[in-house]
Amino acid sequence: MSFRKPSVTADVIVKENGKVLLVKRKRAPFKGCWALPGGFLEVGRETVKQAAQRELKEETGLVVELEDLELIGESSNPNRDPRGHVVSLHYFVKRYSEKPNAGDDAAEVRWFPCDNLPKLAFDHKEILDKFPGGENEILKRLELV
Repeated sequence: MSFRKPSVTADVIVKENGKVLLVKRKRAPFKGCWALPGGFLEVGRETVKQAAQRELKEETGLVVELEDLELIGESSNPNRDPRGHVVSLHYFVKRYSEKPNAGDDAAEVRWFPCDNLPKLAFDHKEILDKFPGGENEILKRLELV
């Protein structure tokens, strides 16, 4: 028996002072739309957590240690990505270094107030809606402080 396999991605939530860091996508799908930093797992080369770390650095220039990435959720709706069935693990960044700077497939990177977000790509609004508070509230909810 053979099984079809979904692709796997990591989406990364960086919140600070009531704002969330978003990237403007350079490529389809959702070219020109704002999204959480993230991307596809390099199969056979890294864990999903390592993919989150790599994608965050590639798209935003932020450096995060693996122990500062906290798994906070998943999305697996088969219709969340027009390219096919994509399962995403969501990571929250507890600490990071460097300044945000767009790179790789991000045309722009910008902080947005959590209560005034632009239209977001994929299901990223739904992801953020699960964690509406600021960074301290998220950490408390996850019992990390």
